[in-house]
Amino acid sequence: MNDTMKTMPRLEDVLAELREREPIFHRPESGAGPADGEHVTEETFWEIGASGQRYNRAEVLDVLSRRVHHPMKELWRTEGFECHPLSPSLYLLTYVLWQEDRGSRRTTLWRRTVDGWKAVFHQGTLLTQRA
Repeated sequence: MNDTMKTMPRLEDVLAELREREPIFHRPESGAGPADGEHVTEETFWEIGASGQRYNRAEVLDVLSRRVHHPMKELWRTEGFECHPLSPSLYLLTYVLWQEDRGSRRTTLWRRTVDGWKAVFHQGTLLTQRA
């Protein structure tokens, strides 16, 4: 076993930790909810929304701020989580998010830092049919 593999945490443990943080910006109890966007994202964070629009961190934080002041009752569920290590501290998490009958594939790049998990990038792509 090489030194890199020795320093990487067990993939099952990482998957469990990251699963608790998704869907990102929708779970206030996870520390990754709307009020915590600045804490759980890197300064260079950006995302591509399900619309195909690109958003920088400031734009995302603005939307999250509005959500905190005007919360919506959302019914959602997740399924099909997969986690892929890209380096000892960077992981690609994928899953499907269902919001009512609207499904989207979600991808988040998460980095493990001394301050906890930080999102680097996020993308949502609408499904054309049920997964």
